[in-house]
Amino acid sequence: MTSPSRRPALPPAPPRRRGKRPPPRRASPDGGCSAPPVPPGSCSARRGAAVGYAAAPSEASAPLTSLGTDRAMFHGKHQPGITDGLQSHGHLVAFDLAAGAGRKEAAALLRRWSETARRLMAGEPSAHDDTGVARDAGPSSLTVTFGFGHSFFARTGLEKQRPASLDPLPEFSSDHLDKNRSNGDLWVQIGANDGLVAFHALRAIQKDAGAAARVRWQMNGFNRSPGATAHPMTARNLMGQIDGTRNPKPAESDFDQRVFVPAQGEPAWMANGSYAVVRRIRMLLDDWEKLSVTAQENVIGRRKSDGAALSGGTETTAMDLEKTDSQGNLAVPINAHARITRPDQNGGAAMLRRPFSFHDGIDADGVPDAGLLFICWQADPLRGFVPVQRKLDRGDALSEFIRHESSGLFAVPGGAAEGEYVGQKLLEG
Repeated sequence: MTSPSRRPALPPAPPRRRGKRPPPRRASPDGGCSAPPVPPGSCSARRGAAVGYAAAPSEASAPLTSLGTDRAMFHGKHQPGITDGLQSHGHLVAFDLAAGAGRKEAAALLRRWSETARRLMAGEPSAHDDTGVARDAGPSSLTVTFGFGHSFFARTGLEKQRPASLDPLPEFSSDHLDKNRSNGDLWVQIGANDGLVAFHALRAIQKDAGAAARVRWQMNGFNRSPGATAHPMTARNLMGQIDGTRNPKPAESDFDQRVFVPAQGEPAWMANGSYAVVRRIRMLLDDWEKLSVTAQENVIGRRKSDGAALSGGTETTAMDLEKTDSQGNLAVPINAHARITRPDQNGGAAMLRRPFSFHDGIDADGVPDAGLLFICWQADPLRGFVPVQRKLDRGDALSEFIRHESSGLFAVPGGAAEGEYVGQKLLEG
C-alpha cells in the first residue's frame, strides 16, 4: 500500500468580487455549514470531495486541502476499508451483544451503525447527539467496516448461517493470547487520515451501540501520514522495515479470487465479502534494536534501506531463492521471514495485509508496549492466513522478536447497496 505524494501548496484565493453571490451552503444540524455544490466534472466532484469547510476568521471560508476532502464511499460492492489505501489513524473495536439481545436487536444496531458510517464518511455529522469533535474537518478518507465473529451466530440464533471459514483459528506456538482482548460478537474497523475524524467515528459507533452491545476490547493504531515522504512508497513498521511489498494488487487477475468471497459463494449472505484476521503483535524492540542492520536484514530477507530482496534488484524485483554468495551461502537465509511467507512457497496462499502500528506506552520495565495491529483480508482464512502462520511457526527467524498477544477472526459481508445496511441479507434473510 502506498501513500499519495505530497501535493503542492494551494495558490492564494482570488479577491472576492462584487456582483453575483456564490451558491448558498446547506446548514448542518449543529448550525454549521456544508460545502456548496461542486460543479460536475471538476476534480473535486470526481473524487467525491468537498463536503465541508474549515473555520476561518474571515467572512469567506477557504476550502479544505485534499487531505481533508478525500472521501471513500460507504455503499458499494465491497465494504470500505479493505482495498482503500492505508490511513494515518485507526481504531479497532470489538463488541459483545448485551444479555438478552438477539437477532432483532442486532439488526437494529447494524442499521444504526450503517447510517452513522454513511453520514460520517460523507463528512456529515451523525444523526443524533453529534459531539462536534470533527466539525472543522472533511471526510479525511474515513472508512468504517463491520464484521461478525464466531460467537455472534449462536447469540442471534443464526448458527445455520455461520460460514465454515469462520471456524476458530488453530493454536500456534507463538501465541501468548489474552482472551479478554480477542474475538468478539461484532468487530468494527475505523480508519481516517485525521485523528479527530477517526476518534469522532469511534465515539459515534460506541454511542450507537446503546444497550444492545458493550465494548469487549478496543485498540488504537497509526501509520505514516499521506505526503510525509518525497514520493509514494510502501509503509514501514516500527522495526523500520518496509512492510507490504508483496501485497496482492487489485490490478492482478486473481486479486478478487484471493481476497473476496465469490458472488455465488457460500453462504449467500457473504457474497463479495471477505474474512479479516486481526492479531495484536507486540514487537520486542529492545532485542531487535540490539541487532546490527545486517543481522536485521537476514532475519527479514530484505534490505532495510529500500525493501529489496537480499538476492538483489529493487523492492519489486522477484526474490531469487537459489542465489548464493561467494561462500556458497544462500543470499536469502532459509529461515528469513520474506522467504517463508512467499505465496509460491505456500501453495499460492495469499492475503491482503492492511495493518496499523501501535504504541501503548512504556511498561514497568521500561520496555515499549508497541508493535503491529496486523489485519489481513482473504477469501478463506483456512487457505490464506492459517497455512502461512503454521509455516512461520515452524522456523521463522522473526518469531524471536515478536509476540502474538491477541487474535480475532471475523466474517465481513459485502457492501451495502443504497437503502440497505451492512449484514441485512444475514439478519433479514
